[in-house]
Amino acid sequence: MNKTSLLPESARLVSLDVLRGIALLGILIMNIQSFAMINAAYLNPTAFGDLTDFNKTVWILSHVLADQKFLSIFSMLFGAGIILFCENVKKKGYLPASFYYRRLFWLFTFGLIHGYLFWHGDILVAYAICGALAFIFRKLRPAVLIAIGLILFFVPSFNYWLFGSSLQMWPPEAIENLKISWAPEQWQIDQEIAALTGSIGEQLTWRIPETFKMETFIFFIYMGWRALAFMLMGMGLFRLGFFSNGFHKKTYWLIGVLGLLLGYGLIIVGVNQNFEANWTVEYSMFFGWLWNYYGSLFVALGYTALVMLLVKSWKLTALARVGKMALTNYIFTTLICTFIFYGYGLGMLGEFERWQQLIVVVGVWVMIILASHFWLKKFNYGPLEWLWRYLTYGNRPVLKKE
Repeated sequence: MNKTSLLPESARLVSLDVLRGIALLGILIMNIQSFAMINAAYLNPTAFGDLTDFNKTVWILSHVLADQKFLSIFSMLFGAGIILFCENVKKKGYLPASFYYRRLFWLFTFGLIHGYLFWHGDILVAYAICGALAFIFRKLRPAVLIAIGLILFFVPSFNYWLFGSSLQMWPPEAIENLKISWAPEQWQIDQEIAALTGSIGEQLTWRIPETFKMETFIFFIYMGWRALAFMLMGMGLFRLGFFSNGFHKKTYWLIGVLGLLLGYGLIIVGVNQNFEANWTVEYSMFFGWLWNYYGSLFVALGYTALVMLLVKSWKLTALARVGKMALTNYIFTTLICTFIFYGYGLGMLGEFERWQQLIVVVGVWVMIILASHFWLKKFNYGPLEWLWRYLTYGNRPVLKKE
């Protein structure tokens, strides 16, 4: 049997592709700040740039509507994909483990290249590691998967609560370094901008330690727990039919409305609390972010439920194409944005206000949607999806449509 037939197109779930496409586009609403501004501005909006009038409105809307929500959906879909991948491989008479771990090895490799050479905010390495762990749990009942996922979801908030509560016991130099990372001084801002808009060597000198920190310290205290939690919840929800339109319309409406009401309510309270605290490192870094952290779970579920309702009524083919080429489009987004803002391209880092960044976001969306449309009219897979399958199965998939 040709190993490349393990996942024929007829086996794809269009609802997953549509949701993946929406999540991929939505992630850029927040990631654009990491591309266009200094590193500290993502967590602390007062660290860089104007935060008044329309810029403040843009930040609030982006934070409430997008921050962590689409990434949560993307992580859940990764978990759903584990179940779908394993079921399909088993139906073809193969053991899924060897193919799956080979698949993750190459995802890990793509992530290392992406993170160290192009953008420190890479998520692929974390997904590869967490995906390897999530695979172990794949045979558990849906309720157990969701329960374990929820437990893991609370670990990062406990870590940050512990850090924040013990702050008075930190050495003075550690507190000073923390404050500098939260709100850099002007000379440090200038230094970061100069590095990322400078030569390739200057960019790498800045990027390599930042990427390493993301893949080690940030992974162990935050990202790893969160990604694994949502993967497990995604596995459980997929088995229940949540991502394949297996729920009744009224159920999706209920989840959608309640999810948005609860989630937005928590997040809006958090926004007010952080502004009242003047975005101090003592409150906002350790406690103020929790409002959005918890709220994002409800909003992600609400968004997913509403997308399932849309899929029941519309094909949403353009979004499905974006989702079908998710890996290619994820890397393509980085290449476009780093070309605009970093030194090997236009070097515009720090020159776009928040409202102007949204124009870039819309422009990138248009490019991705059009590129996905025209590519998939002629080819069966995105270029990186084709390469990933080839490296996973060892046989060349048929790329060009007949």
